[in-house]
This record gives sequence, C-alpha cells and structure tokens, in this order.
Amino acid sequence: MLLSDLLSPDRVVIPMAAHEKRAALQELVRVLVQRAGGSYQDVLGAVEERERVMSTGIGLGVAIPHGRSPTVRELALVCGVTDAPVAFDALDGEPVRLFFLVVGPESSAGRHVKVLSRIARLVRRDALRAQLVAAGSPREFYDVLIGADAR
Repeated sequence: MLLSDLLSPDRVVIPMAAHEKRAALQELVRVLVQRAGGSYQDVLGAVEERERVMSTGIGLGVAIPHGRSPTVRELALVCGVTDAPVAFDALDGEPVRLFFLVVGPESSAGRHVKVLSRIARLVRRDALRAQLVAAGSPREFYDVLIGADAR
C-alpha cells in the first residue's frame, strides 16, 4: 500500500492555524471528516483517547495522531504543517511541525498499522522532513511525500 492510495492535496493543510496540541488535533480531524466522512466528535474522541494512552509525537518534529472510529467508512489520512512548532509531549521532548493523522474503522486495523509504519519509516529521513516542512503548498507537500513513498 502506498500513501498515494490515501492522500491527495486537498487532504494537506499548509499552514495549519493551530498553535497548541488540542487545536492541532481538532483542525486535522475537521479536515479528515470533511473529506472522508464520519462524526467529528467521535473521531476527535478516538484520537484524543489514543493521545491519553501515550503521545503520538514520535520525535524529530513529527506527530502521527491516530485512532479508530466506526463512523469513518475507510482508512483516511490527513497531513499538516504548522508555521511554528507546537508543544506535543513528543517522545524526544521536542515540539512538532509535521502532522500525519490516520483514522479508520476497526476493519482497517491491518492497513492502519502498515500506514503508521510506512510514515514512521519515511520521516526518519532528515532531508525529507526538511522538504515537507518547507513545502509552500499542499500540492508541493503531496508531491514530495508521494515521490519519497514511491522509492
């Protein structure tokens, strides 16, 4: 599975308006529900519940918030970049600028884990993270990410 199966430029938010963790989650969930369907409150609740278990700030300025919701018909991905770093309780203690929100129904559990793993592998590359943060538009972000994912 490639990220291009889940992502399109209209699912990339640049720049995000949020300046704090909860607002970032709300902004990304709003876009996901607008594009993929589902209940805003249910999806936000699932994502926030996952955050309470352990932060999805994986380090290196990246967060991959995720959750499962029966109101979302199929696995969905939304990405975003903030102008300024957001405190996110990341594992390395560093703030976050790159966000990858992944939400799907229980039936997509296997694909869900594969997408999380794929994103985590890609964002380990310093040059890729720099290119994504520097992207001036959703299309540029999409092209950079999909190009790296295809390799």
